[in-house]
Amino acid sequence: MKKIFILVLVSLLFFQCTSIKNHNKHLNDLISEEDLKSDVDFTYKKLQRLHPNLYWYISKKDLDYKFDSLKTTIRNPMTSLKFYKKLSPVIAAVRQGHMFLYPATKLKTKKETKALLKKGTGPFSQFDLDYFNDKLYVIKNKSYDKSIKAGTEIVDINGTKPKDLIQEYNKFYTSDGYNTTLKTRSSGKRFSSFFTTQNGIKDSLRFNLKFNDSLKVVTIKRQKDDTTEKKNKKVKKRLTEIERAKLKAIKKKKIVNGYNSDLKNYNRNLHFEEKDSSVAIMKIRGFKIGDFRTFYKESFSTIQNYKSTTFVLDLRDNGGGRVTEINNLYSYLSDSTFVFLDKSEVVSKSSLFGGAYFNGGTFAVKTIKTIFSPLLYTYLLLTVHEDNNGKNIYATQTKPQKVNKNSFKGKVYVLINGMSFSASSIISSNLKGSKRATFVGEETGGAYNGTVAGFMPLVKLPNSELKIRIGLMLIAPHYKTEINGRGIFPDVTIIPTLQDRIKGNDPEMDWILNDVKSTLSEIPKTK
Repeated sequence: MKKIFILVLVSLLFFQCTSIKNHNKHLNDLISEEDLKSDVDFTYKKLQRLHPNLYWYISKKDLDYKFDSLKTTIRNPMTSLKFYKKLSPVIAAVRQGHMFLYPATKLKTKKETKALLKKGTGPFSQFDLDYFNDKLYVIKNKSYDKSIKAGTEIVDINGTKPKDLIQEYNKFYTSDGYNTTLKTRSSGKRFSSFFTTQNGIKDSLRFNLKFNDSLKVVTIKRQKDDTTEKKNKKVKKRLTEIERAKLKAIKKKKIVNGYNSDLKNYNRNLHFEEKDSSVAIMKIRGFKIGDFRTFYKESFSTIQNYKSTTFVLDLRDNGGGRVTEINNLYSYLSDSTFVFLDKSEVVSKSSLFGGAYFNGGTFAVKTIKTIFSPLLYTYLLLTVHEDNNGKNIYATQTKPQKVNKNSFKGKVYVLINGMSFSASSIISSNLKGSKRATFVGEETGGAYNGTVAGFMPLVKLPNSELKIRIGLMLIAPHYKTEINGRGIFPDVTIIPTLQDRIKGNDPEMDWILNDVKSTLSEIPKTK
């Protein structure tokens, strides 16, 4: 039995390596005109079969025209990258932020990935970049060349001008609806992925830089990581009881708060601004990793014990995550019994069954899925129903719920920006609609009235091998707005400047803390 297992494992690894080599070998092959047009038709049919609200922001007539027009422009064979650049804008025209096309890029085996990581940190990872007024700037320099100052403009990289590349690639994805802040806020952070898609992974890059009208050219090479600290950690030593207790506490915090080992930060954090703990600040980077139930239970118990009167929820740069988590968090912030979501709309039972469950996976995975498929289909029969309007409905978080016993009763502020998206926009919609919080920052990248997400399978196009991600569920918050296709607008608009980013200033948080102080100063003192 052991020999059979090893043989199967070796076979799977061999198949994976062969598959990757075959993919890379044909990456720059020209795909025939007929096959490309077939992929266009395949894409549109998949969207119609799986997407529950395809014509929310664009009419069927207009989208039909875009797909038909695209086929008329395909007159010659082309590479998958060129085809990606033609098809992506049509998909982006649907204006659904969760749905986008992935380019076919060069893949690496585990051995190749390990070797690349061993070579060190790539050139782009040695800088924090941001995009202001059509210019790309260095916000933080983490490279070995310390002469590069924060605030330096990147004029070009290997001859590529940032503005040209960003303007081109910004056509290939979208926010929810007609919002523009998501692209404005994320362009600088996405630049390195744009460049890599266009040029591949590079071990060195030539930067043409500008600082105070002074120009210079530098070459940044892949930087080998310092392994001294890692070697020191491997040296075992006898720990004291206090040290063991500290390590145990850190381990628990990583599990509960959710630790991102790549970014070396926690997904959730709670701290108190004032010495008297009157202002509690909770930063949520994403509603994903970590034990959220334990975190919120412990956090709001601490807030109650500290008798905090102000709560700040920081959702800036929060791209979303689990609906169950935002529902749980909302139970601590709502001031009365609440309904969190409207019933989610899906195309059909089969769209969830075939589109999400059976889509993707190896032969072995699909075999296991087939065995358990009767159980899933029975579950879908019981949970997906047709409403009076003929729409297929999937109900989750739709019943009235009581607030948590440790719910916060004081003043609530919410920090938002263009990268507040998906789940962070849904909880913001309900906090805004219920008038529970004051919002500070800029319009969210996610729409007020909901988004199409939930299950999001990757569908592979048969000829070009591009992959498209499609949301299968229309998830809508209980509260809505009459302004269709826009995000949650702040009550107080504050947009950080380039100098704020460079110096680490936080004008949005400063405004909140000043507002809290001014409010307290207006309260008459008791004798």
